[in-house]
Amino acid sequence: MAAPEPAPRRAREREREDESEDESDILEESPCGRWQKRREQVNQGNMPGLQSTFLAMDTEEGVEVVWNELHFGDRKAFAAHEEKIQTVFEQLVLVDHPNIVKLHKYWLDASEAGARVIFITEYVSSGSLKQFLKKTKKNHKAMNARAWKRWCTQILSALSFLHACSPPIIHGNLTSDTIFIQHNGLIKIGSVWHRIFSNALPDDLRSPIRAEREELRNLHFFPPEYGEVADGTAVDIFSFGMCALEMAVLEIQANGDTRVTEEAIARARHSLSDPNMREFILCCLARDPARRPSAHSLLFHRVLFEVHSLKLLAAHCFIQHQYLMPENVVEEKTKAMDLHAVLAELPRPRRPPLQWRYSEVSFMELDKFLEDVRNGIYPLMNFAATRPLGLPRVLAPPPEEVQKAKTPTPEPFDSETRKVIQMQCNLDRSEDKARWHLTLLLVMEDRLHRQLTYDLLPTDSAQDLAAELVHYGFLHEVCWAGWCCRAKGVCGAGRTPPSPMPPSFHRATG
Repeated sequence: MAAPEPAPRRAREREREDESEDESDILEESPCGRWQKRREQVNQGNMPGLQSTFLAMDTEEGVEVVWNELHFGDRKAFAAHEEKIQTVFEQLVLVDHPNIVKLHKYWLDASEAGARVIFITEYVSSGSLKQFLKKTKKNHKAMNARAWKRWCTQILSALSFLHACSPPIIHGNLTSDTIFIQHNGLIKIGSVWHRIFSNALPDDLRSPIRAEREELRNLHFFPPEYGEVADGTAVDIFSFGMCALEMAVLEIQANGDTRVTEEAIARARHSLSDPNMREFILCCLARDPARRPSAHSLLFHRVLFEVHSLKLLAAHCFIQHQYLMPENVVEEKTKAMDLHAVLAELPRPRRPPLQWRYSEVSFMELDKFLEDVRNGIYPLMNFAATRPLGLPRVLAPPPEEVQKAKTPTPEPFDSETRKVIQMQCNLDRSEDKARWHLTLLLVMEDRLHRQLTYDLLPTDSAQDLAAELVHYGFLHEVCWAGWCCRAKGVCGAGRTPPSPMPPSFHRATG
C-alpha cells in the first residue's frame, strides 16, 4: 500500500493550483465582449514601451492572444490627438503577412485617472528568437545551416513585404527580442507598430514610448547612422544582418550585462566557417547605408537562393485554389486512389523504367507539408508575385492637415476590406413568376463565405446595386467592376438586372 503524500507537498500542489486558477481569472473584457483579459502577464518582448501585456482569450476563435496596454498620463493631450491615434491603428490593422505578428483589434479607453490604448495581437507561445537561441546553445554547439537559411528567408520575406509598401514601412526596431518563433519553425516579426506609432505622436505624448535602443544590450542591432539621418530601409537591413549573425553563432557575447562590443561582433564574424554566409552577413552590416542591399535582393543571394521544387510550386498552387475544392479533398482523394498505380515513371535506356507508385507517398507527411506552406514556413520568393499586391497606401506620413468645416454625417457602415476570390450569381423565378430572386454567393480571400439574397424589381440596375454592396460593406470596392460585369452578363441573357439594395436585403455571413 502506497504511503500517503507528505502534508507540505500536498500544500505546495494546492498553492500551485490556486495560482493557476488566479492567473486564468478574467479581469476585463473588450467593449464587444470578444477579447477577455486574464491576470497572467506575458513577456512577449515585441512591445517596448508597453506598461503591461496580458494573456487574453479570443472567445470567437477559441485561441489565446496578447492584450497590450499603452498608458498616457496626460488625458487632455491624449484627447487632442485621439483622431490621429485612431488613424494610425486603423492602418496598422491592415498590415497582414504570415511572418508578421498580426494586430487584430484596438480601442481607446479614457477615464479621469488617465487614458489607454488597448490593442490585441497574435500570441506566439514559443517565445522570442533570443530565448530559443539560448536554449539551443545549451544542447548544440552550432546552428543547423538549413534552419538558419529557412529563418533568414522568412525574416527577409516579411521585410521585403514591408519595404515594398507605398511608402515603405520601416520596422526600425528589429532585434532577436522582437522576432518570434513558433513550435513549427514559423518565424514572426513583432513590434511593427512601435516606430510608426511613436513617430506619429507629438512630443507631449511620446513619453510612454521607449525604443529598444535605450537598452545597452541591444545597441549593436542599430546601425551607426541611427538617429542622425532620416530612417530608411537600410536601417532594417543592418539590424537583420546582426540577427543573422546571432542566429549563426547562437550568441554574441556581451561585456558582462552591458553592451556588445565591436570586438565581440568581429570575433563572431570570424568564427563563421561558411564564406558565403560570412559575405552575406558582411554586406548587410556595411557601415555605408547605400551599400546595403535590399531585402528582396538578399533573397537571391547565393547563400539563400534555391530553385523551388516542383512539390513546393504544386503546394502553393493547391493552397491558392483550395477554395474551389472541398475541405477534406486530400483525404477523399487518397481513399479513392489505387495505391499500386504508377505516379511517375522515368524511362531508362536498355533497362526497365524507374517507377514511383502512390504507395511510396506518405499522405500524413503531405498533409503536414501543405499545412506548413499554408502557414508561411515555405514562401515562394523567386517570383515577383510574392511582393505585396494592391496594398493600400498605409502608414504614410499625413500631409499638412487643412482645416475643414465638419458637417453632420450618418454613422458609417463597416467597410469590407477583404477581396472576393470567387463569385457565383443565381437568378430564379419566384413562384408567381412576377419577380426574379437573386442569390449571390461570395468566397472571400480568407476563405469565409458570404451569401446575399434579394428580390429584384424591373427598375433595378447593376451599377446601383454594386455601389450599394460596397456602401453597406458586403463587397470590397476593388470588386465593384467585376460585379458590374457579372450583372451585365446576366442582363444580356434576357434577365432583369440587379438593383439598389433596400434595407430589407438579406445579409448572411459565414
